[in-house]
Amino acid sequence: MEIAALVTWIVAALGGFGMLGIWLRRGGGGSSSRLRPPLIFGHGLLAAVGLVLWIIYLGNDSDGLAWTAFVIILVVALLGFTMFARWIAGGGLRKEETTADAPPEQHFPLAFVFGHGLFAAATLVLVLLTLLTES
Repeated sequence: MEIAALVTWIVAALGGFGMLGIWLRRGGGGSSSRLRPPLIFGHGLLAAVGLVLWIIYLGNDSDGLAWTAFVIILVVALLGFTMFARWIAGGGLRKEETTADAPPEQHFPLAFVFGHGLFAAATLVLVLLTLLTES
C-alpha cells in the first residue's frame, strides 16, 4: 500500500504541475484569478514536502515521518478543497467557450481537475491505511 500511495502521490503531483503551468501561462496571480498565489504555492510546496517525507519514510520505515507526511497531506487536502470550491464558484464546471479574458483557472481541463483530485484523495486514503495497518 505504501508504494501505491507513492505512485498516486506522484500522479497527483504531475496533474498539479500541469494545472500550475496553465495557471501561470494564463496570467495566474493577476486580479482576475480567484486563486491567490500563497494558496496555490503553499498547496504545492506542502505537497512536495509531504512527498519527500513519504519517500524518506519508505527508505527507513520511520513511523514519525509517515505520520508527519499524513498530517501534511491532510493540510494539503484542505487547501486543495479550498481551491476547488473557489474554482467551482468562479464557473469552473461551466465549460462553454472560455474566453481569453477569463480567469486563469477557468482554462483548466476538467480531466486535470478531477484526475488531480481523485489521485490526491486516493493518496490520502492509502497513506492513512498504510499507517493504520502498520501500527
